Amino acid sequence: MTKKFYLTTPVYYTNRAPHVGTAYTNVAADVLARYHRQKDEKVFFLTGTDEHGEKIAQAAKEVDKLPREFVDKISDEFKKTWSVLNISYDKFIRTTDKEHEEGVRKFIFQLKEKGVIYQDKYQALYCPNCEDFVQKKDLIDGKCPYHGKEPELVSETNYFFKLDKFLGPVKELIEKDEIEIRPGERKREVLSMINQDLGNLSISREKVSWGISLPFDEKQTVYVWVDALLNYITAIGYGKDESNFNQYWPADLHLIGKDILKFHAIYWPALLLATGLKPPKKIFIHGFLTINGQKISKSLGNTIDPIELSEKYGVDTVRYFLLREISFGQDGDFSIKRLGERHNADLANGLGNLVSRVLTLSERIKPEEKTRGELTPKIDKAKKDYQKAIEGIKFSEALEAAWRLIGDCDNFVEKNKPWKLDKDSEQFKDVVSELLTAVKEIALLLKPFMPETAEKILKQIKENKKAEALFPRL
Repeated sequence: MTKKFYLTTPVYYTNRAPHVGTAYTNVAADVLARYHRQKDEKVFFLTGTDEHGEKIAQAAKEVDKLPREFVDKISDEFKKTWSVLNISYDKFIRTTDKEHEEGVRKFIFQLKEKGVIYQDKYQALYCPNCEDFVQKKDLIDGKCPYHGKEPELVSETNYFFKLDKFLGPVKELIEKDEIEIRPGERKREVLSMINQDLGNLSISREKVSWGISLPFDEKQTVYVWVDALLNYITAIGYGKDESNFNQYWPADLHLIGKDILKFHAIYWPALLLATGLKPPKKIFIHGFLTINGQKISKSLGNTIDPIELSEKYGVDTVRYFLLREISFGQDGDFSIKRLGERHNADLANGLGNLVSRVLTLSERIKPEEKTRGELTPKIDKAKKDYQKAIEGIKFSEALEAAWRLIGDCDNFVEKNKPWKLDKDSEQFKDVVSELLTAVKEIALLLKPFMPETAEKILKQIKENKKAEALFPRL
């Protein structure tokens, strides 16, 4: 039976266009999707946009547009960006999709049927940017730690989910790694949160009209975070196509940023358990991306458009840099200067130069793929190290394994000096054939990360003809 791999990114909030930070998450997810497809697994890669909530309605109002008109435009910008970056998603979901809204209502109704929601008056501090209630003890100088703005005091009647009833089971699943949370420090952070007084979870809003109305109270709309989380099940048929849903659920991996950890690692599993559904198998949390040491912010004017970046430096250069330069799971800095340095050193001088040298040599002969040779142990080690790294979601280490093999090939060339050999000799043919075999393996390793480049290399090898430089120097 074919193994399935269901992978998700967050649905991105449509209050602004995509930037290099959102691209970071989706490039990482795309690499994993492509890798698992190469293993002949049945992959379902989901991404999309989160389109409801007070913040969206306000953003639309500021530009004199209706919310639907506003989110249509931003959602299209996300699709265009993912197309340019070669993001091979299987489905792009929008939380304004009819099938999603129907699934959300069914899920909320299930919560009511299970007796795990109740209505109550509520007064608390609320951060509009987080679209979440915050506790006073978590504020820094009275301001939200993520957005630096003072929260509002909100008082209204809402429906609440009995979160406290499910915290014990969620904690046990996390401790046993039945919900695997990585990196380890994030697991410890979640367990620490669970031990605090989280209170019950408000699942509706009374004064937010741009949202999905509750199936049993039209005056209330579903809390935007509950709405967003449910995309992971509505996208695969929850409430509509049970056969497809059962084929893919539970998710094998949720890939998220650290600012939405609580929602995915605590609220989401608790909601699922409450309706009798299995929780996700694994949640991997990456860090924040900064630009030259500063947080990515519209107000600072330092947002970078991934499309413009790709047009200037090349799609595969951008994909490579994002996952090579920054250790996934940790905070990292995006620097245009470093991108240029990586392009020239790693891609133009490293990979590009090796491919050019080997194809120039191979054009002289009819090469044969060599099954065993001096480079074989190096190839085997690179493949082993690469697989271990990518399975552990350590992208930088996976790429490092490929670049060590590039270095091994360069050393092999310098040692054997094929340009000094008689091109009609068996030794020349053996050396070039061995190099060609290694370059082919390098291309296959890089295929999930740099799909266009890998295809160009494999095409040149197949045709035994060198083409134009893969990466002209900047």
